[in-house]
Amino acid sequence: MKTIVHHIIVFSFVISLSGAFFSCDGTKHLGDGELMLVSNKITTSDENYDPNILYGYILQKPNTKWFSSLKVPLGIYSMSGSDTTRTINRLLRKWGEAPVVVDTGKIIATCENLHQVMFNQGYLDSEVSVNQDINKKRVKVNYNIIPGEQYHIRNVSYNILDDRIDSLLKTNHVLEQGSIRNGMPFSVTGLASERKRLTSWLNNNGYRYFNKENVTYNVDSSHNERIVDVTMNIGLFRRSSNDEFTSHPYYHIRNISYTSPQNHPLRIRPRVLDVNTSFCEGELYDESKVQKTYKRFANLGIVRSSNISFVEARDSNNQEDSNLLDAVVSISQRNTHSILLQPEGTNTAGDLGAALSLTYENRNLFHGSESFSLSARGAFEAIKGLEGYTDNNYEEYGVEAKLSFPEFLCPGISRNYRRRHRSITEFLINYNRQNRPEFHRRVFGGTWRYRWGSSTNRVGYTFDFLDIDYVSMPWISETFKNDYLESSDSRNAILRYNYENLLIMKLGFGLSYNDGIHSLKFNIETAGNMLKGMSKIFDFKRNDMGQDMFLRVAFAQYIKTDIDYTYNYKIDDRNTLALHSRIGIAIPYGNSNMLPFEKRYFSGGANSVRGWSVRELGPGRYRGTDGRIDFINQTGDLRLDFNAELRSNLFWKFQGALFIDAGNIWTIREYKDQPGGLLTWNSIYKEIAVSYGAGLRLNFDYFILRLDLGMKAINPVYTTSREHFPITNHKFSRDYALHFAVGLPF
Repeated sequence: MKTIVHHIIVFSFVISLSGAFFSCDGTKHLGDGELMLVSNKITTSDENYDPNILYGYILQKPNTKWFSSLKVPLGIYSMSGSDTTRTINRLLRKWGEAPVVVDTGKIIATCENLHQVMFNQGYLDSEVSVNQDINKKRVKVNYNIIPGEQYHIRNVSYNILDDRIDSLLKTNHVLEQGSIRNGMPFSVTGLASERKRLTSWLNNNGYRYFNKENVTYNVDSSHNERIVDVTMNIGLFRRSSNDEFTSHPYYHIRNISYTSPQNHPLRIRPRVLDVNTSFCEGELYDESKVQKTYKRFANLGIVRSSNISFVEARDSNNQEDSNLLDAVVSISQRNTHSILLQPEGTNTAGDLGAALSLTYENRNLFHGSESFSLSARGAFEAIKGLEGYTDNNYEEYGVEAKLSFPEFLCPGISRNYRRRHRSITEFLINYNRQNRPEFHRRVFGGTWRYRWGSSTNRVGYTFDFLDIDYVSMPWISETFKNDYLESSDSRNAILRYNYENLLIMKLGFGLSYNDGIHSLKFNIETAGNMLKGMSKIFDFKRNDMGQDMFLRVAFAQYIKTDIDYTYNYKIDDRNTLALHSRIGIAIPYGNSNMLPFEKRYFSGGANSVRGWSVRELGPGRYRGTDGRIDFINQTGDLRLDFNAELRSNLFWKFQGALFIDAGNIWTIREYKDQPGGLLTWNSIYKEIAVSYGAGLRLNFDYFILRLDLGMKAINPVYTTSREHFPITNHKFSRDYALHFAVGLPF
């Protein structure tokens, strides 16, 4: 009974709305003779044919469903009364969705659509029929398809009237790589793909004005054997209907010039313009290089927009030279300088505070679209519940300078390579000063990084050539030392290691891929190897823990690898299922017995297992007992996350989500301060935490505000069945977590 009550408290609003929706009659607002479309279904007599690919061609769709099952907008509309002079009725109709009335004309047109689609797929003898299942003004429309036997291509031939094009295509083996070949299933889609392929190849090899309308095809299906012969035709060229047919003109680039609208002076060095222009003087016109040039200029911070125009060149007598083009690249520039002042409010475990950041940016520092930014940030927080400390306030000050160059700054990189690849070189220096009641902490860092991507922008790479962080602890309060660092009764090895001066010198490599459906991220980094090698050569001094020191500071040595994968399955126009997995492992070795705190994994929070707050889950079965230091004990060396989220467009810019999360973190070594945290393969399945919940999102396209309510389903901390499975034994104060975040969780 207690469990039922807790469920009702959490879902009372949803349950009450659902009761109202499903008690309403969606047909009550229909007129005489009108029928409501409930569903569409496509069946086929061929078990090897997948009808799911045809649903997009149905012209009339039933009412909108939330999460692929609930017709909530129809329910809202149905709750309205017939008196539209009343405000409540008008609002319910505005917020809801009227029942979809069956349109016979659209059903007939859909049958014609489906027949044409089947024809285009090579089923030239297909049959499409429709029947309607009517029950109390509700209609289920069933489309039945008899595909028949698919036609195949017997022979493909090419009829090319332009001799130069014919020679080029044959010499470069373009025809042999066609989208259609002898013996393959016939489809109009394949013919369209071949037209596009031939057009694209010619556009990229000098033929600027060639278009797909210049490629036609003939299909001969008179053999009565379910086979066809296909002939692809490329005709001659004429500029207008009054001109004679001639060979298609092809072009070389003669001159390239750069301008700015309204004759504003260009503030970009000529070399930078040249490197970001993918086509060159003297080359054949290449449409792909023109599009790449647009992308390259769009990535320059100083460029607002660009436009590339081509005009046929003229000789000294002002006569057109029909084989030469002059390119004019017009560049609209942004303001060079900008300043951003950003206030923040903070809430760390109930401790309220405020922060203020100021950022200055120069988008064209050396007139090469180099971006220089300088930012400063100050924060203050009032800390509650600390006893034995002279001050209960937290102060943080930081400054960061970043300089980015829109190219590879590396010896030996050729000009052609710089043209072909979009790249960025970054230099970053930062300093952070933290004053807490327990300790003072200083962090100085510097990074030298390269970033570049593929021509399609689907693949990106990152290489941290050098990344240095120096952590200094100039002051630690006596209370904190006695309680956690030096007392023989309560000494915490993890805390002690992370509250000493430390040097981290690493290099790393990252790869990312995203095609809109699949998203993959891979990162690997290693630290301390070069310093360890130097220590053997120069015999570095060691501290009392046996660690080699560089400039009197111990350095960290570890390797860390992360893999993150997301798959987005589009159910329909309004619903998507996102599946996500993440695994990471970090191994300290050599000069380190454990990882630095910043490199350890944590679980829980808005982007992990959402039934737990951030850093409240794990490692393993570990249960925090001291709120003052649990934030560092609840970290680990290995991380697993698995997530499934059903996302649905609700109304306006609101989106909803239902999710299930699973995962945890573990240590790969036994630490006495983290009992139950060690990974053991025979018990790992018992230590996977599971949560479920619902979320609401406000999508403004350029950013998303997200609110998620997560509920624990399996809690590895507890061993008894009753508490191990809170899904059947909810306790509100223990088993729920609310998360507010920006952006999608994965």
